[in-house]
Amino acid sequence: MNTDKIYAEQLANEYALKDTSKVIALRKLDAKAKLPATVFTYTFGIITALVAGVGMCLSMRSSAAVAPLCLSSA
Repeated sequence: MNTDKIYAEQLANEYALKDTSKVIALRKLDAKAKLPATVFTYTFGIITALVAGVGMCLSMRSSAAVAPLCLSSA
């Protein structure tokens, strides 16, 4: 029966409110402060990569259309 008591105490300790230290609170605050910058950075990077990819695609397509004109005039 003693093991049941130990098990019950372990469960109670697991779900009980825990004391948060100042270090943990500072880490949470730091993560919360950095979140908007991180979201902006990833979003801006993805959009920039897509725009660059579309630009390269369009430049290759337009250069392929112009290349026969330059070669035929020579």
